[in-house]
Amino acid sequence: MEAGRLKTGFTGSGIDRADRFRLDEARLAELAARLDARLLRLDGLDPVLDADGRLSWGSLAELEEGRDTVFLGLDGDRPLFAPLARPVPGQRAWAVFHLLTRMAPEDAALWGAARSLAEWHARHPFCGACGSATAFFRGGWGRRCGGCGTDHFPRVDPVVIMLAEHDGRVLVGRQPQYPPRRYSALAGFVEPGESVEEAVARELFEEAGVTVRQVRYVASQPWPFPGSLMIACLAEAEGDALSLDADELEDAFWASRAEIRAALDGAPDAPFLAPPPYAIAHTLLRHWAEAERLAPGRPPA
Repeated sequence: MEAGRLKTGFTGSGIDRADRFRLDEARLAELAARLDARLLRLDGLDPVLDADGRLSWGSLAELEEGRDTVFLGLDGDRPLFAPLARPVPGQRAWAVFHLLTRMAPEDAALWGAARSLAEWHARHPFCGACGSATAFFRGGWGRRCGGCGTDHFPRVDPVVIMLAEHDGRVLVGRQPQYPPRRYSALAGFVEPGESVEEAVARELFEEAGVTVRQVRYVASQPWPFPGSLMIACLAEAEGDALSLDADELEDAFWASRAEIRAALDGAPDAPFLAPPPYAIAHTLLRHWAEAERLAPGRPPA
């Protein structure tokens, strides 16, 4: 498995995002008026699935009066839109996770983009430069300030997620809010003025007291809760002694390839519960665990 070729969750929607139409209000109106235009059905921010477990779509006639729509793009020639959903008070992100295990990867990718955009709009009703109200534009891919004219665009927050490797084992940890027995790769936000490699080294040292070298990129994944880009890496640890930050980690341990494979396969005797398949932590663990089988005696790419 080569870096850059791994399939990760919330990717692969396969649609044409059609950025060329986003500033063309007349073209967007024409697309929305077409009989074959489809509107993504949502329950708050969560997806609505049909009897086959696929995303449910309706016509734009179902749109609530006064509600804006995000232009998602073109599925072949068919225009796809999503309502600018309002976050529902008390609706927590974890409630949707059981649906994600049933969703086709391309559906999760499309819904994830709509969810991230909805969250971004909800958080940016006012201009960060002058405080004036902002207005929806670019088919939902921007907001414009009515006071100073500043344009604001959706942002993603870079997050490193990584496995430190030492003597044929990798470090996995658990946060207090995880489900029982769940362990995962360590992760943290990239800070201003910091490279991905520096963020990996800092986070591993801060959370687990582990010093690393030779950080290698593996893959990336959008994470729509609310809008992060997960950057998966591997790094070589200089030692295996741990000093855990109790505010970040409840526990951590070094796991062998056999233990990682058992967890990923859901074996009853596995030492921990693996992250779900739609999480890049699952992909990263699988990549590391299978690397030895693909190239015995060589470090993973």
